Amino acid sequence: MDNAVELVNLTKKFGDFVAVNNLTISIPKGKIYGFLGPNGSGKSTTIRMLTGVLLPTGGSGSVLGFDILTNGESVKPFIGYMSQKFSLYNDLTVQENLEFYAGVYGLSKAARRERSTKIVTMARLSGRENELTVNLSGGWRQRLALGCAIMHDPQVLFLDEPTSGVDPVSRRMFWDVICDLAENGTTIMVTTHFIDEAEHCDLIGIIFQANLICQGTPDEIRALLPGDLYRIDTEYPAKSIEELERQSLDNVKDMYAQGAGVHILTVKGKPLNIANVRKIEPTLEDVFVSLVQKK
Repeated sequence: MDNAVELVNLTKKFGDFVAVNNLTISIPKGKIYGFLGPNGSGKSTTIRMLTGVLLPTGGSGSVLGFDILTNGESVKPFIGYMSQKFSLYNDLTVQENLEFYAGVYGLSKAARRERSTKIVTMARLSGRENELTVNLSGGWRQRLALGCAIMHDPQVLFLDEPTSGVDPVSRRMFWDVICDLAENGTTIMVTTHFIDEAEHCDLIGIIFQANLICQGTPDEIRALLPGDLYRIDTEYPAKSIEELERQSLDNVKDMYAQGAGVHILTVKGKPLNIANVRKIEPTLEDVFVSLVQKK
């Protein structure tokens, strides 16, 4: 089997509320799948169904060939799961948390020592083994939580917004670890609302209001932008947008502030003849904004 995760029309309802609607996804083995969307879009609900925490309302799904509706318990020894909320024990040291999770997964004493040493090195926690978890910064704690989630060397790893509340430097280090895991064969599904993080993924799925609105490689997603993109650098984006709107430019489809500038989406192939403008390549954020505005 080439795909580690297969979902077909997966649906979850809570009463009349549809949390996930007809989700169809395939994740090849050893790839990083970035599940991108705003808070409340259905990302965490999807992860909970895949890990056996919630039962789907409809559709079908499998992880490593195990049916998540009828055989969800059997897949658990082969998967790792890191939830949004910090799930470790603050009154234990780094080493004690690792040993506790090794015991939960049933590792032998020899395997515990080997995996603990490897994880401490991988997560860059060397020298902090005897430090209480409560004293660690957010970034250190997240790396420890990841280490505990992979203590049993899972084939598939589910990460639910793992870098939420983490500083930019720690986020970069965290993604270095994720990429190393994927290079060594681990399949990873990671949810995030940080659009820049999706650039590190092999495949991306964008979910909005319970519906998957597109998926593909980062380049394929960027190619979905329906037009050409231009930028004007300015200290006053809102004022610049007002001035441009007064010009009633026929070939402009959308304008929005982006940092210290304005991004302008035009009809494809029609040049934008205004001062101080330059054509740029779209980012995933530009595509996301465009797709969401259509919904």
